[in-house]
Amino acid sequence: MKKDINFEQLLADENQHLQKLHQIVEETIKSERLIVQNLLNPPSETITKGQAISDKVAQFGGSWKFIIMFGVILTLWIIFNTVMIVQYRFDPYPFILMNLVLSCIAALQAPIIMMSQNRQEEKDRMRSENDYLINLKAEMQIRSLQQKMDLLLEEQIKTLFESQAKQFALLDEIKKKLDKMDNKKL
Repeated sequence: MKKDINFEQLLADENQHLQKLHQIVEETIKSERLIVQNLLNPPSETITKGQAISDKVAQFGGSWKFIIMFGVILTLWIIFNTVMIVQYRFDPYPFILMNLVLSCIAALQAPIIMMSQNRQEEKDRMRSENDYLINLKAEMQIRSLQQKMDLLLEEQIKTLFESQAKQFALLDEIKKKLDKMDNKKL
């Protein structure tokens, strides 16, 4: 009967140990569910017409196509207004009209590019939040693994102490039997 009780106790201890491991796994899954949901289904980005236009203007204004086109147009403007007959010139030499057009383009293009940069900054912030969530998920997994390792080590140490106690009890029984045998011989 003593062996049955020990066997039942070992089974109960093992079941309790497995329940602790299952609890740790369930807690980890619950805590990671929200993070995974946010990573898999990021909030959809709604772009207004103004934002879409500012992105396109910034993309075009910062391209070689724009620089080359603008250089060609300015060169043609200057050539036309210096070479043509006086009556066909619409902007003579100091090119006041050209300076006005350039100033207007710069005045309009700068805030549009800044709006696009603000949107890019918002996208970068969202990426950094996703990176943070990924790092948080990894940290939670590491914590879960650490808890599992701690639990396993705790159970292993407990088992070692129990087996050592049993061994001491067996050694004590053997010693008593040997003492009885020695007493009978005397």
